[in-house]
Amino acid sequence: MSDIWPSELRVSKDRQRLVVTFVDGQSFDLSAELLRVLSPSAEVQGHGPGQKVTVPGKRNVAIISMMPTGNYAVRIGFDDMHDTGIYTWTYLRELGERGDELFSAYEDELREKGMSRDTAEKPR
Repeated sequence: MSDIWPSELRVSKDRQRLVVTFVDGQSFDLSAELLRVLSPSAEVQGHGPGQKVTVPGKRNVAIISMMPTGNYAVRIGFDDMHDTGIYTWTYLRELGERGDELFSAYEDELREKGMSRDTAEKPR
């Protein structure tokens, strides 16, 4: 069995965090904001190179649903009605291992575009 297989997915009581524990014992505490702004959905990532958008105003987004997708992923729904991201076990592991770096790059994108984690507006 691959090490990239979760043994537990647990949403915090306040719905702001997802703890993912893998069969190799590695555990990662991921914020709902990180999961939302780095969603693997086409809405965020685009349909090809150079189409990724920056999603502002998601500091307080919450997880409202999680649905298994086959045996390789989970679809996560958020209270802003975004629910098209299918998070593979490999992607969740990457977010756990590189989350700080990826979130820092997201914050840089926000600054460059004059956007904020607190103010919702159209992604660009």
